[in-house]
Amino acid sequence: MNLVIDVGNSFVKIAVFQGDKLIDLLKVKNIEVLKSLRAVRKKYKNMEKAIFSSVGKLRKTDINYLEKYYDTLLLNHETRVPFTNLYSTPKTLGIDRIALVSASVQQFPDKNVLIIDAGTCITFDFITNNNEYLGGAISPGIRMRYKALHHFTANLPLLVTKEPKNIVGDTTAASMHSGVVEGVLLEIDGAIQEYKLKYPDLTIILTGGDANFLSKQLKSSIFANSNFLLEGLNFILQYNTH
Repeated sequence: MNLVIDVGNSFVKIAVFQGDKLIDLLKVKNIEVLKSLRAVRKKYKNMEKAIFSSVGKLRKTDINYLEKYYDTLLLNHETRVPFTNLYSTPKTLGIDRIALVSASVQQFPDKNVLIIDAGTCITFDFITNNNEYLGGAISPGIRMRYKALHHFTANLPLLVTKEPKNIVGDTTAASMHSGVVEGVLLEIDGAIQEYKLKYPDLTIILTGGDANFLSKQLKSSIFANSNFLLEGLNFILQYNTH
């Protein structure tokens, strides 16, 4: 069994894997991590290895607990990964993106894959069928766009994410929903079509907190998997222990 921890911008995900299979998952706030780790250790007594990636910050007490009870791997830019990184500035590549690309290598070997992570930011990551990571794109996520409209204007409200009923908004709120959600959908579908012009056999993965919300609205054929990053972290841990 492996313990996999993903420290995001908003929440911390604590996952337990049996081989490649996800068997337990907790989504907690940063202040709840230590309590949750203790509960997981009590429930799964035979776990020996752990990995964590931190886009946000994991407290020192949490890290100390992990290192005390598990053979712990911190994913960073020195970690051995199962692909060739051709990013021009490899040390600036987000570790969450490294995990996503690793998951694609495991699950879609020898394929041209575009991974779209719709979370706080929307990231696009492309790896070729020759196992070469080329890069991608980063843009504001759905919640960031709603917050920007509210923060940088005098009169626009902060809205809760909602699927627009029509592309033509007939109220200010409806117009904002159309602008944000339809804008994201058109951006994603447009990016996919651009990639397909060069790589017609493209495999597309959609993951992240907004994956389920977006997947039913996208025109393109995709694989939606909200746990893709966790699976990538688990694979990196396995890759570094063999």
